[in-house]
Amino acid sequence: MPVSLTEIQKQRLRELNAPPATCETLFVTAQERDRSFQEIEKRWAEENRQRLLKLRDTDRRPALCELERRLVDALTSASFVQVVTPILLSKGLLEKMSITEEHSLWKQIYWVSPNKCLRPMLAPHLYVLMRTLNRLWAKPIRIFEVGPCFRKESTGSQHLDEFTMLNLVEMGLPEERRHERLKELADLVMMAARIKSYELASTPSEVYGKTIDVVAGTEVGSSAMGPHHLDQAWGVLDPWVGLGFGLERMIMVREGHENIHRVGRSLVYLDGVRLNI
Repeated sequence: MPVSLTEIQKQRLRELNAPPATCETLFVTAQERDRSFQEIEKRWAEENRQRLLKLRDTDRRPALCELERRLVDALTSASFVQVVTPILLSKGLLEKMSITEEHSLWKQIYWVSPNKCLRPMLAPHLYVLMRTLNRLWAKPIRIFEVGPCFRKESTGSQHLDEFTMLNLVEMGLPEERRHERLKELADLVMMAARIKSYELASTPSEVYGKTIDVVAGTEVGSSAMGPHHLDQAWGVLDPWVGLGFGLERMIMVREGHENIHRVGRSLVYLDGVRLNI
């Protein structure tokens, strides 16, 4: 009867980012399996060492940092203004997004005090800036933010408790241009991320009711547009389009990783390399 790799051996090869098919190899005997495993592990451990050396000697920056740089450059070149808002978010701003104790997202929030939490999304603070800048700038108003967000109980190979979001919004464009503009902006971001193939798909949303997701095999972003029923609470009256992307998810898709933890903020991985090699 053919012998497969043990679960411990498979886990080790997954940690080293060996191709999934490698874990499905069958052997005639346990001795042949163990000998082959040692050779495969040695080869992929060396691959990981070489990637770390390249990071030190050539690239200098992990993929997450490099993707953020590319996105910032692309958006500022397209006349968007980068903003930086607080990581702490008030309970009142969450409620303006219709996220109350009855909402499913409520249980995923990290509270640091009765009225402050680690932001689970960038949108509430961008709403505040949209309203404020509407008094100060001529339209269209184009802003974006890149920064960490936090949601607990987001377990699994495609979710992180701490992740990096890009949110961009353009307000004050002609209402009939919204769908076309949304596609243009999705193209801009995906080109900067070096993801060539994707599609837009309408999907139900816990916050917006309905969003248009950006799907590249798996969902890497979502978008919405206004006027929207949430807008009145923020004093936003102009048509707008907005898109949000998860940077770690984009890298996972682009690099073909099975586990998003490989590319997130970590003490175990560095630029996709498991450090126990």
